[in-house]
Amino acid sequence: MTRVDDFEAYRPVLIGLAYRLLGSMWDAEDVVQDAWLRWSATDREDVREPRAFLITVVSRLALDQLRSARVKREAYTGPWLPEPVADGDAGPMDTAELRDTVSFATLHMMERLSPPERAVFVLREAFELPYDQIREIIGVSVANARQLHHRATRRLAEGRDRFRPSPEEHAELFNRFIAAAAEGELEALAELLHDDVVFYGDGGGKVRSALRPVVGRDKVVRFLAGLWTRYPYGRAAIGSANGQPVLWSLLGDHMQLLAVDMRDGRVRTMYGVLNPDKLTRVRPPM
Repeated sequence: MTRVDDFEAYRPVLIGLAYRLLGSMWDAEDVVQDAWLRWSATDREDVREPRAFLITVVSRLALDQLRSARVKREAYTGPWLPEPVADGDAGPMDTAELRDTVSFATLHMMERLSPPERAVFVLREAFELPYDQIREIIGVSVANARQLHHRATRRLAEGRDRFRPSPEEHAELFNRFIAAAAEGELEALAELLHDDVVFYGDGGGKVRSALRPVVGRDKVVRFLAGLWTRYPYGRAAIGSANGQPVLWSLLGDHMQLLAVDMRDGRVRTMYGVLNPDKLTRVRPPM
């Protein structure tokens, strides 16, 4: 195999790794391109295991990128949400663990982790790397790597159901949501939401949305009712992104992708992406 063939064979894995670490496909592609430049300049005789070498390079580049990205996201207009991607664009997702590490809920919650915690979590949970290899990538001891992983998993598990809803349960909830929105049935909408529901809206300063998280069922219902009054609820359809069902809807002249996380059978968190720059890699089924 040529140098290019070697790299292209691992590209899906590298893209999936960088995207999970950064939550942005634009940034992930930049990191993988930088990794290619390093790979093309490396003597292949010095590389015993190309996969391990490339995972190390991408992880370290992504960590550097993540540290600078955190500063930019703090200055972002309104809540920052991950960039949605089509199911086949985030690397392998053939196990429940891989799908969960690319879900909106997990990617959003990983923003609360330190860069080393996030890297250890992704490398361990999604790619099942041993701690001694993670130690070399991150530059910490094995004991510290274990501690970082334990701390990350504990923080990500807080407030989440142990069992994930099935695609059918997601679809049923979205169909009820569409019906409630179309008819303006606020009581029916409220029944779908957890008492402590939180709505995050990402307009990126380009499309009007809530500049802060909307917290609590009553406030979320009032917010959505006001939104639908201002922008008549148009077409809606269930699609898929990040390995899970999502709801596409037309609000005025703008498309919104809505992903949800559930708890006790009700919606606990809502992620509404309206920033058009973040919707270029997914297509609504309508």
